[in-house]
Amino acid sequence: MQEVAQTTSTVEVINQFNDAFNRHDVQAVMDLMTEDCVFDNTYPPPDGERFEGQEAGRHFWEEFFRSSPDAVFQSEEMIAHGDRCVIRWRYNWTNADGSRGHIRGVDVLRVRDGKVAEKLAYVKG
Repeated sequence: MQEVAQTTSTVEVINQFNDAFNRHDVQAVMDLMTEDCVFDNTYPPPDGERFEGQEAGRHFWEEFFRSSPDAVFQSEEMIAHGDRCVIRWRYNWTNADGSRGHIRGVDVLRVRDGKVAEKLAYVKG
Protein backbone atom coordinates (compact mmCIF):
# COMPACT_ATOMS: atom_id res chain seq x y z
CA MET A 1 0.00 0.00 0.00
CA GLN A 2 2.90 2.38 0.62
CA GLU A 3 3.95 2.06 -3.04
CA VAL A 4 0.42 2.93 -4.19
CA ALA A 5 0.43 6.02 -1.96
CA GLN A 6 3.83 7.04 -3.32
CA THR A 7 2.63 6.61 -6.92
CA THR A 8 -0.46 8.71 -6.18
CA SER A 9 1.72 11.41 -4.63
CA THR A 10 4.07 11.35 -7.64
CA VAL A 11 1.15 11.82 -10.06
CA GLU A 12 -0.19 14.73 -7.98
CA VAL A 13 3.20 16.50 -8.01
CA ILE A 14 3.63 15.98 -11.75
CA ASN A 15 0.12 17.30 -12.45
CA GLN A 16 0.87 20.41 -10.36
CA PHE A 17 4.18 20.84 -12.20
CA ASN A 18 2.49 20.55 -15.62
CA ASP A 19 -0.20 23.06 -14.59
CA ALA A 20 2.48 25.55 -13.45
CA PHE A 21 4.37 25.00 -16.71
CA ASN A 22 1.29 25.75 -18.82
CA ARG A 23 0.66 28.93 -16.80
CA HIS A 24 4.32 29.85 -17.48
CA ASP A 25 4.63 30.39 -13.72
CA VAL A 26 8.37 30.16 -13.10
CA GLN A 27 8.01 30.55 -9.33
CA ALA A 28 5.47 27.72 -9.10
CA VAL A 29 7.65 25.50 -11.33
CA MET A 30 10.70 26.13 -9.14
CA ASP A 31 8.67 25.62 -5.94
CA LEU A 32 7.94 22.14 -7.28
CA MET A 33 11.61 21.31 -7.96
CA THR A 34 14.18 20.20 -5.40
CA GLU A 35 17.18 22.38 -4.53
CA ASP A 36 19.45 19.91 -6.34
CA CYS A 37 17.11 19.36 -9.29
CA VAL A 38 18.39 18.12 -12.64
CA PHE A 39 16.79 19.07 -15.95
CA ASP A 40 18.04 17.61 -19.23
CA ASN A 41 16.71 19.74 -22.08
CA THR A 42 15.92 18.35 -25.51
CA TYR A 43 18.16 20.95 -27.18
CA PRO A 44 20.74 20.98 -28.64
CA PRO A 45 20.80 17.55 -30.25
CA PRO A 46 21.93 14.92 -29.81
CA ASP A 47 22.12 15.01 -25.99
CA GLY A 48 20.57 18.31 -24.93
CA GLU A 49 21.87 20.69 -22.30
CA ARG A 50 21.85 19.79 -18.60
CA PHE A 51 20.78 22.26 -15.92
CA GLU A 52 21.54 21.45 -12.29
CA GLY A 53 20.14 23.22 -9.23
CA GLN A 54 17.55 25.91 -8.61
CA GLU A 55 19.50 28.83 -10.07
CA ALA A 56 20.26 27.12 -13.39
CA GLY A 57 16.71 25.75 -13.62
CA ARG A 58 15.12 29.14 -12.92
CA HIS A 59 17.27 30.85 -15.52
CA PHE A 60 16.32 28.25 -18.14
CA TRP A 61 12.56 28.49 -17.46
CA GLU A 62 12.59 32.31 -17.46
CA GLU A 63 14.28 32.39 -20.86
CA PHE A 64 12.16 29.55 -22.24
CA PHE A 65 8.82 31.15 -21.32
CA ARG A 66 9.99 34.58 -22.49
CA SER A 67 10.95 33.17 -25.91
CA SER A 68 7.75 31.16 -26.33
CA PRO A 69 4.93 33.09 -24.60
CA ASP A 70 1.98 31.05 -25.89
CA ALA A 71 3.54 27.59 -25.76
CA VAL A 72 1.44 24.76 -24.33
CA PHE A 73 2.48 21.34 -23.09
CA GLN A 74 -0.17 18.65 -23.63
CA SER A 75 0.20 15.37 -21.78
CA GLU A 76 -0.89 12.49 -24.03
CA GLU A 77 -0.13 9.64 -21.64
CA MET A 78 1.29 9.31 -18.14
CA ILE A 79 2.71 6.16 -16.57
CA ALA A 80 3.76 6.35 -12.93
CA HIS A 81 5.15 3.85 -10.46
CA GLY A 82 6.55 4.78 -7.06
CA ASP A 83 8.71 7.89 -7.38
CA ARG A 84 9.03 7.60 -11.17
CA CYS A 85 6.85 8.98 -13.94
CA VAL A 86 7.01 8.86 -17.73
CA ILE A 87 4.95 11.33 -19.76
CA ARG A 88 4.38 11.16 -23.49
CA TRP A 89 3.67 14.73 -24.58
CA ARG A 90 3.01 17.16 -27.40
CA TYR A 91 4.45 20.66 -27.18
CA ASN A 92 2.67 23.36 -29.27
CA TRP A 93 3.80 26.90 -30.10
CA THR A 94 3.25 29.78 -32.54
CA ASN A 95 6.09 30.87 -34.81
CA ALA A 96 6.96 34.54 -35.44
CA ASP A 97 5.07 34.42 -38.76
CA GLY A 98 1.90 33.19 -37.03
CA SER A 99 2.18 29.59 -38.19
CA ARG A 100 1.80 26.84 -35.62
CA GLY A 101 4.45 24.30 -34.73
CA HIS A 102 4.71 21.26 -32.49
CA ILE A 103 6.99 18.44 -31.41
CA ARG A 104 6.32 15.22 -29.56
CA GLY A 105 8.47 13.70 -26.89
CA VAL A 106 8.79 11.93 -23.58
CA ASP A 107 9.83 13.11 -20.12
CA VAL A 108 11.26 10.74 -17.54
CA LEU A 109 10.78 12.24 -14.08
CA ARG A 110 11.68 11.36 -10.51
CA VAL A 111 9.91 12.87 -7.51
CA ARG A 112 11.52 13.15 -4.08
CA ASP A 113 9.89 14.61 -0.96
CA GLY A 114 6.97 16.02 -2.95
CA LYS A 115 9.10 17.78 -5.57
CA VAL A 116 10.56 17.02 -8.99
CA ALA A 117 14.19 15.96 -8.56
CA GLU A 118 14.82 14.94 -12.19
CA LYS A 119 13.20 15.92 -15.47
CA LEU A 120 14.91 14.21 -18.39
CA ALA A 121 13.35 15.27 -21.71
CA TYR A 122 13.57 13.50 -25.10
CA VAL A 123 12.03 14.41 -28.48
CA LYS A 124 11.14 12.58 -31.68
CA GLY A 125 13.16 13.53 -34.72
